[in-house]
Amino acid sequence: MSGLEILKDKHIWEIEGFRANGAHTGLKYKRKDFTIICSDTVCEAAAVFTRNKLKAAPLIISKAHLENGRAQAVICNSGNANACTGKQGLLDAKNMAEITAREVGCDPEDVIVLSTGVIGVMLPMDEIERSIVKVASILGKEKGTEAAEGIMTTDKVPKELVVETEIGGKKVRIGAIAKGSGMIHPNMATMLSFIVTDASISHENLLKALRESVDQTYNMISVDGDTSTNDTVAILANGRAGNEPITEGTEEYDKFLEALNLLNGEIAKMIVADGEGATKVFEVEVRNAPTLQDARKMAKAIISSSLVKAAVHGGDPNWGRVMCAAGYAGTDIEISETSMLSLSSNGETILLFEDGMPTGYSEENAKELMSSKFIKFILDLKKGGHSTTAWGCDLSNEYVDINAHYRT
Repeated sequence: MSGLEILKDKHIWEIEGFRANGAHTGLKYKRKDFTIICSDTVCEAAAVFTRNKLKAAPLIISKAHLENGRAQAVICNSGNANACTGKQGLLDAKNMAEITAREVGCDPEDVIVLSTGVIGVMLPMDEIERSIVKVASILGKEKGTEAAEGIMTTDKVPKELVVETEIGGKKVRIGAIAKGSGMIHPNMATMLSFIVTDASISHENLLKALRESVDQTYNMISVDGDTSTNDTVAILANGRAGNEPITEGTEEYDKFLEALNLLNGEIAKMIVADGEGATKVFEVEVRNAPTLQDARKMAKAIISSSLVKAAVHGGDPNWGRVMCAAGYAGTDIEISETSMLSLSSNGETILLFEDGMPTGYSEENAKELMSSKFIKFILDLKKGGHSTTAWGCDLSNEYVDINAHYRT
């Protein structure tokens, strides 16, 4: 489809009608620790949350606030997850929404409130209130990636992107900031993504598009196999682009979804590339599966395998680990003799497995491809017409070191 492009060096606060800023407020020792995103008007809004049965207090409050399909502001602190904090945690999350609403001029029920960081520590609410007041006071004074920096925990780099497309003759922008480095696993992870758009679209169609996009992007990555208590992807649409409202089953909906998929796919890959201790990114494409669910299960199993991830880190073309992971993925598919496995990097592809046995590939060439920073495995099952792609990163000694001393 025409008119779709990534806008380099653009920020979410440059999308019409939105402000977004972050700052170091003292909640963390040095790094920025607070972010507020605010629309000039009430937005159509939707979100998807972690599937972890243990949900942090902010998620419970935010889910209740989003029942009417509207929101105007997002408040997020980093350094403290406000998870496993009981009734007081719920009261604190609600209080965060109320303070934010007071400072930005909206209803408390129109605030999405989120936290990220260490589990099981109570929020210092006096500091939280001072922090919200400070960040609210600098809204409209944005300069760069401050909003993206304010939600970071162990992230090494901020993650932000804006894309533009044409819908109904109008230029529409969609932008996102995200955090995520560890505790990243399919069905989302200790990752947060806040998306804003000036498109006109109903809550129902916004939620449908978001769910479709998340399934194809954020739910197809893995760093370490852990799914967090705080995962959230939220989207706000203020309608300032002036397009006719987007409805499902139209070309306009397809264009919006295409742009949303591009945005979320690129952000998802940024998260993987910034995985704790990561030195390499690898992609897994499963082709020609009987069902899309089968393809996704296999791709996720491969990117989540510690043995595959370790082999990627060491540059070892131990493709048996890839096939093994595909075999235990939980599908009813027999990995038959018709299946093919290939390794690809830097424009070169090597066929590793075919007709139930290894091919006569060069081990030296395979090692050379595995030494690249980005590699791809292609598993062709030849059993149907469904395909999917997933992304993972390698498993290094640094990952263990980071998480062995996360609180110390």
